[in-house]
Amino acid sequence: MPNDIAAFVAALPKTELHVHLVGAASVPTVLELARRHPDGGVPTDETLLQDFYVFRDFAHFLDVILAVSALVRTGEDIVTLVTGLARDLARCTVRYAEVTVTPHLHLLAGIEPDELAEALETGRARALAEHGVLLAWIFDIPGEKGRQAGSTTVRWALRHRPEGTVAFGLGGPEIGVGRAQFAPMFTLAREAGLHSVPHAGETTGPATVWSAVHDLGAERIGHGISAVHDPRLMEHLAERGIALEVCPTSNLRTRAVTTIGEHPLPRLVQAGVPVTLNTDDPGMFDTDLNREYLLCHKEFGFTRGELAELARNGVRASFCPEDVRARLLAEIDATL
Repeated sequence: MPNDIAAFVAALPKTELHVHLVGAASVPTVLELARRHPDGGVPTDETLLQDFYVFRDFAHFLDVILAVSALVRTGEDIVTLVTGLARDLARCTVRYAEVTVTPHLHLLAGIEPDELAEALETGRARALAEHGVLLAWIFDIPGEKGRQAGSTTVRWALRHRPEGTVAFGLGGPEIGVGRAQFAPMFTLAREAGLHSVPHAGETTGPATVWSAVHDLGAERIGHGISAVHDPRLMEHLAERGIALEVCPTSNLRTRAVTTIGEHPLPRLVQAGVPVTLNTDDPGMFDTDLNREYLLCHKEFGFTRGELAELARNGVRASFCPEDVRARLLAEIDATL
């Protein structure tokens, strides 16, 4: 790959809109947590831990991320995750990130509600001071835990609302977990001023994306790649400016897409759908945002201008303050 493209991508200011706090943890970070909490069932040997991250399918991936999440039991663990993420983001010239946190799982792991909120605020302050990365929070429902988890999540988010809270989400498996059942929680969140950003259409068809839009008022969709199979849906997303948070390497690692050549990202872009580029769980998938941009250049033939437009899409689709938005767009133009 030409060094000039790699240098351009490295210098390009970026946002990250789809990254999970636990899934972003690097192997060394998870190894530290596993050794701190050896009863968690996560390998404490580095080689075995790397093997642990070889996913058979999406269900196995969910098992792994839940096991790692259960290692995060104290506010100190949360701060370690947040500052480690900020360090890794800064290395990829990410200026602003909206980080998905699943409060329900951390509360189940024994972290007190106030402690969780305080740890997120402490980590966020350190991320900006030490790494120059502005973080915001998306609090998501683990869909496999059902409506009760949805209620717990929205109550915690609205009661504690750590500084930087911008959105409400829905993660976990899609198959057998209808979006519509969580509509009451999303209504409460939206009425309180939070944006709606559920996962949909990663491992299921376009109907799940339609449900996220109609039932949950989605303003942005986590993944959403199956929209490519419904021209009317793509037209709707384009007309309404509902962006997709696309994560190519993640889709390959979870087997949501068989080969990179089959990935629908170029077709979505061609259809006018706002596409943002993200990593999802970079620690688990051995990727980072620079690699995702370089993948789009190598596999899809994206030019510098097209890569810069992906970066602009991320800024436009974000919920960052307007002064941050203007500054980032200017920095992208200057880099190009």
